[in-house]
Amino acid sequence: MKALVYTGPKALDYRDAPDPEPRDGEAIVKVEAVGICGSDMHAFLGHDERRPAPLILGHEAAGTVETGNLAGKRVTVNPLVTCGTCEACRKGRDNLCPNRQIISMAPRPGAFAEYLAIPETNLVEIPEGVSVEKACLAEPIACGWHAVRVALSHDPDALKRGTCLVIGGGAIGLGAALSLHAAGASRIVIAETNSRRHGALKGAGPFEIVDPTSDPISIAADVVIDGVGFSATRKLASRIAKPGGIIVHIGLGESEGGLDIRRMTLQEIAFVGTYTYTPEDFRQTAAAIFDGRLGTLDWPQMRALSEGAAAFGEILNGSIAAPKIVLAP
Repeated sequence: MKALVYTGPKALDYRDAPDPEPRDGEAIVKVEAVGICGSDMHAFLGHDERRPAPLILGHEAAGTVETGNLAGKRVTVNPLVTCGTCEACRKGRDNLCPNRQIISMAPRPGAFAEYLAIPETNLVEIPEGVSVEKACLAEPIACGWHAVRVALSHDPDALKRGTCLVIGGGAIGLGAALSLHAAGASRIVIAETNSRRHGALKGAGPFEIVDPTSDPISIAADVVIDGVGFSATRKLASRIAKPGGIIVHIGLGESEGGLDIRRMTLQEIAFVGTYTYTPEDFRQTAAAIFDGRLGTLDWPQMRALSEGAAAFGEILNGSIAAPKIVLAP
C-alpha cells in the first residue's frame, strides 16, 4: 500500500509500505479521509518520543471496512485502543487506561495510508448522507466534547448563565466551541492569533472571534477551554477565568509555566487536564455530527495523501487558513 511515512524531524516520505496485518478482533479499513492533527505536527518536528521514526502518523480517520463483521460499512475510527479490563476501563474512563495505545503512536501504525488495522469495537458506522470527510472529524471534536462534559460536571449551569472562552482556533479549539454551542452555551468567544483563520471560525458557528495579541481580552469567563497548552495560553486562562470558574486544559503545547496559582487559589478557580475522550464521548460526538448539531462542518481543506508533506510544511509556516487539513489516500 501507499503511505505517508514520518522518517525524521521535518521529513515525510510518500512511499510503499507493508499492508497492515490485523490482530484478533481487528478489521482492515480502507482509509478514505484522515485529518492532520497538532500531535502529528509535534511528531513531524521531532518533539514526541512516543512517535519515533520511521512511523506512519495520522489518527483522525474514516473509511470503508474491508474485513470482518462490518465489511462493506462506512465507519469513523476511534483511534484509542484500550485493554477493556483495568479499573479505568471498567469505570468507563478508557482514556485513562494504563495500557492504552493510539494508532500513529508506536507500536501501532497510523492512518496516513491506504489501509488501517483497528479493533472492530473502535468503529462507528456512518449513516447515509454523511461524508467520510465530515465523519473523520469525530476524533478531534470528541476532545472538545469530553472537555465540555468535564466543565458541566463542575457547574451544570455555567454554560447558559455566563461566558465561555476557547483558546485556539484550530480543530481542537473549534471542536470545543461547537461542542459548547451544542450543549447550550449562551456566549462563546474564540481567541485565535492567526487572522487567516478568523473567516472560517466566524462561518462555523455563532462565535465571537478575537486576536489576543492585538485586542486584549477583558471578559470574565465561567468556562475556559485551552486547546493550545502553552505558557502564554495558560496565563491568559488563569487571568480570564472568573471566581469559581473552571479551566479545562486540552492542549499539549508545552509542559510548564503560565498559571497564576495564587489567583486560582484565592478565587477557587478549578483547573482540570483532559486527555482525549471516552468511547461514549466519541459515540456521542459522532451522533452529533450525523444529526447536524455541530453545524455544516465545511471548514476543512481537502488534499491528496500524496500532497501530505507539502501540507505539513504549509501548516508549519502558518499559511493555511483552514482549521483542519484532511488528506485523502
